[in-house]
Amino acid sequence: MATAIVLIDAQVDQIPEVARHVASITAVDQVFSVTGDVDLIAIVRTAHHEELADIIPGQIAKAPGVRAVKTYLAFQEFSTADLDAAFDLGLN
Repeated sequence: MATAIVLIDAQVDQIPEVARHVASITAVDQVFSVTGDVDLIAIVRTAHHEELADIIPGQIAKAPGVRAVKTYLAFQEFSTADLDAAFDLGLN
């Protein structure tokens, strides 16, 4: 599984439309409207790393209203659920 975090700079008057369009892309798991230097953050998950080349520059970056994207590839995923499971001894 490949996971990418995509920071999206959108035209201000089109942020909701861009978010809906990006969220409709099959491999996009979540889209967040955020504060800070970017307008949206998308989480993209694919079975194969090579698929990211089609999805990010081919679909997300070309979506109407998208001005720029910056992509970060995840090496490992950590979550409280994973950590809780790792330390669960089955005792109540």
